[in-house]
Amino acid sequence: MSDDLTFLMGKFEARIPTDRSYTRSHMWMTESGDLFRVGLTAYAVRLLQDVYFLDWTIDPESTVQHKQEIGQIESSKAVSALYAPAAGHMVRFNEELLRDPSLINTANYEEGWLFEFQSDGALLTPAEYFSHLEATWETTQRLLKSQYNE
Repeated sequence: MSDDLTFLMGKFEARIPTDRSYTRSHMWMTESGDLFRVGLTAYAVRLLQDVYFLDWTIDPESTVQHKQEIGQIESSKAVSALYAPAAGHMVRFNEELLRDPSLINTANYEEGWLFEFQSDGALLTPAEYFSHLEATWETTQRLLKSQYNE
């Protein structure tokens, strides 16, 4: 889509569609009735690289707190915890990802969504998320470089 924003991560581009909201934890959310469909942004997927395993540590229909651990994601880079983007109620997980988590790599803004969620949490506009990436990119680069040098 031509209205999308593009954040440059060195020589790589992270697309930020303007038809959804975002969180500081690099998740996107689209509203559908009283639910949000939630997924990982291109920025997060690029940092993770090659997701190949996903596991949920809570059940559907669980009430969660902001930043509560809800699962784990494994990639060629690391095993990372997944946290609730806001306080709310988990409705359902994308069961297809349990069979084929590579959809997160190839279709993170479409079929690679993670879960559906009810929440009144504060969200960022695409422009606010872009500004957040700009403000934190230098720190992220330093962190990545230190990991490569270990």
